[in-house]
Amino acid sequence: MHYDAGQFDIAVIGAGHAGIEAALASARMGLRTVCFTINLDAVGNMPCNPAIGGTGKGHLVREIDALGGEMARAADKACIQYRMLNRGKGPAVWSLRAQADRRRYQEVMKHTLELQDNLWVKQAEVTEVLTKNGAVRAVRTVTGATYAVKAAVVATGTYLGGRTIVGEVTRSSGPDGMAAALPLTQCLVGLGLSIRRFKTGTPPRVNRRSVDFSQMEIQPGDDVPVPFSFTTETPPDNQAVCYLTYTNEATHKVIRDNLHRSPLFSGVIEGVGPRYCPSIEDKVVRFSEKPRHQLFIEPMGLNTEELYIQGFSSSLPEDVQIQMLHSVPGLRRSVMTRPAYAIE
Repeated sequence: MHYDAGQFDIAVIGAGHAGIEAALASARMGLRTVCFTINLDAVGNMPCNPAIGGTGKGHLVREIDALGGEMARAADKACIQYRMLNRGKGPAVWSLRAQADRRRYQEVMKHTLELQDNLWVKQAEVTEVLTKNGAVRAVRTVTGATYAVKAAVVATGTYLGGRTIVGEVTRSSGPDGMAAALPLTQCLVGLGLSIRRFKTGTPPRVNRRSVDFSQMEIQPGDDVPVPFSFTTETPPDNQAVCYLTYTNEATHKVIRDNLHRSPLFSGVIEGVGPRYCPSIEDKVVRFSEKPRHQLFIEPMGLNTEELYIQGFSSSLPEDVQIQMLHSVPGLRRSVMTRPAYAIE
């Protein structure tokens, strides 16, 4: 059964970083906007790593802010450590990067959407974009609710036709065990849109209580943190520290000995990954002459003991990931709370 769920100017499908900015920009221009997310608790989710900015990306956050976007403002409300990268180079490549409290960032973004005039946020999976004479006329959800709209913004991220891969285990899934958006994929193909697969990876998470920080280098934040947003009047506080450790030959041997179990090299993974974020197995193969690779141990937030291992993204089997972790100084007794996974 289908039913009329109302009339809007714009539908935004997805409430990740892109969907949030699209929905807010539309509503702030005075357009009646409805924003859909498969799970309202996943608004502004940071499944890969809870950080804002970095090389290249830090400049992009500033540009979003200059254009009236929300990311920089939310970051300054939720980030717990600020570092300006590339200080040893010219100022043109200085890049601000900040650790975000993952749950706080989601909370800030969700509440911002909820308070915005002209914006309605709905938990629903959009399965169809309906057109007439080549123009968008409505979007329909899995429950049959049909929203009449003049245009639709598709910002589905890794949910669209999503599948996660951990070694030999492949599942239809969005990030963090959320449901994937499957029917919408076929709808877009039916509309004649070109679909291609991309891949990204996530690192494992570990319990702070099982980590030996005495074998690592401390990475404090800047003495005087610089905020992301031009509108932030009070400089943010650094409330957390990060740590640096390194892989070694033992780590690389575990990886090389298990490449036959890697979906990245067996052909299971079809998508193309971003050049700036290779998996650890890809780095070990491509840069075989390097004796070690940096790993940053960074907090997920202030109210959790979970840490993530930046630089350790992988799609190797879970048992191999544990061996890899236990070969790294400071992580030899670490307890993995979430395995790394690749997502297409």
